[in-house]
Amino acid sequence: MEGGIHTSTDTSAFKECLSLTWRNPYVLRLAFSAGIGGLLFGYDTGVISGALLYIRDDFKSVDRETVLQESIVSMAVAGAIIGAAVGGWMNDRFGRRRVLIIADFLFFVGAVIMASAPGAAFLIVGRIFVGLGVGMASMTSPLYISEASPAKIRGALVSTNGFLITGGQFLSYLINLAFTKAPGTWRWMVGVAGFPALLQFILMLLLPESPRWLYRKGREEAAKVIMRKIYPAHEVEQEIQDLKESVEAEIKEEGSSETINIIKLLKTKAVRRGLTAGVGLQVFQQFVGINTVMYYSPTIVQLAGFASNRTALLLSLVTAGLNAFGSIVSIYFIDRTGRKKLLIISLIGVVVSLGVLSGVFHETTTHSPMVSRVETSHFSNITCPDYSSALNSGAWDCMTCLKASSPDCGFCSSPTNKLLPGACLISNDAVKDMCHKETRLWYTRGCPSKYGWLALIGLALYIIFFSPGMGSVPWIMNSEIYPLRFRGLCGGIAATANWISNLIVAQSFLSLTEAIGTPWTFLIFGVISVVALLFVIIYVPETKGLPIEEIEKMLEGRALHYKFWEKGNKPHEKSQAT
Repeated sequence: MEGGIHTSTDTSAFKECLSLTWRNPYVLRLAFSAGIGGLLFGYDTGVISGALLYIRDDFKSVDRETVLQESIVSMAVAGAIIGAAVGGWMNDRFGRRRVLIIADFLFFVGAVIMASAPGAAFLIVGRIFVGLGVGMASMTSPLYISEASPAKIRGALVSTNGFLITGGQFLSYLINLAFTKAPGTWRWMVGVAGFPALLQFILMLLLPESPRWLYRKGREEAAKVIMRKIYPAHEVEQEIQDLKESVEAEIKEEGSSETINIIKLLKTKAVRRGLTAGVGLQVFQQFVGINTVMYYSPTIVQLAGFASNRTALLLSLVTAGLNAFGSIVSIYFIDRTGRKKLLIISLIGVVVSLGVLSGVFHETTTHSPMVSRVETSHFSNITCPDYSSALNSGAWDCMTCLKASSPDCGFCSSPTNKLLPGACLISNDAVKDMCHKETRLWYTRGCPSKYGWLALIGLALYIIFFSPGMGSVPWIMNSEIYPLRFRGLCGGIAATANWISNLIVAQSFLSLTEAIGTPWTFLIFGVISVVALLFVIIYVPETKGLPIEEIEKMLEGRALHYKFWEKGNKPHEKSQAT
């Protein structure tokens, strides 16, 4: 019975994973070495958010053009789309290990180009190289770990990839903070990324190929040697037999163990249902707004009314730390609670958090400090031109001042209390320094607000709920839900969908906040999260505790299962019943 499998998993999966440290360290070595790909993914996501604050200071064209800022962020995502799409095919053709080695090389080259970039154009080229590497690694790392993990702890081990993604984001914020006072600030931030890529490159040269990929390619003996190192003695022969039967069934069905027919892929019920769930989860992972929070968290903190770059980075470090903590929670619960329940709890929390954020930002934008003529006239010849010529200047507040664009203007707060009326001035470095010399705060992205801390609480709640569920589960599901012969290709399709969605969100977030405001932007993410919740309830199956070969049988006979809190029958028993 499936329930029997789940009971065993519920009570021992996490302890079993921990016990591997001394009982079978080989499995953990495989998981963490491959998981460095997740570290690269996370580091790149996090580092650019902090580096962008200083890139704007070095390259004035970037500071002036929102499109350039979005391009620096999103060109890595564009590269990742290509990397994930090509990586899916390469995984099936050349193997998981070789693809990770190529990804590390590309990432290292990109990090060197970025660190030495003389201008925005070279920086964007480096971001594309990094993106190619991240795209390949993002779908290959969980796939490699999944195929080299015992079923009982597969979820926990693949979650280590998610932990290393969030750990990479946390590390990036630490490094951002460490280099805020160093010469060349952002160059160090982006250049350090080359070191973990080099480390994984060396480690992967010393590790074997995925045993399931080897078996599929006819190298049965090599696969068996690796599987005997991975599985306990009393389980290994059954695992080898299950794998043998799965491959033989595929060959019998397809007529060839090497040919992958795209039309056949879409006509196969298990693959079609797997792609619906897998691609849907990857798309919704991005459209509920997570990488908006990670890419732009320092900017969001400034929008909440915290003026200093360093303060914004320090507070963003808290959100990155919570994200890493959520991944540890995922490792513990993924094989206890199950994938589907974790997704549903996660999305309910995300909806509530986004509602809080939308409300808080509405308050910060509608109750910002007024602009005072007295305070403004205190600074001679640098008054914002739009303010000087406005007929209704008495109605101007901080937000009105920041929206002025000919030229850009900033808000210099009152020296006694940042919530009191301040000055609306031309925005440039000289004026910023003049404002700071009088112990005033300088705002260009958000306004002073007594609700700023509530925005941080909303961000923290969002991360706490997102990370264990929607942060980890989509990658886990996509590493286990497809038949072996289509696993690389389908994983590549799902990862490509993730990165395309990522690109859309990253490229549009700042423009969206400028066009409709931050409150409405977060409200849109909240509505999308409700749709994602319904999608999970209807289309996503539960796969906890099932051997990879058994999941295909479950998808073949699966009907819609709305009562996710109830345990179903074993998949093949359902099939027999129908």
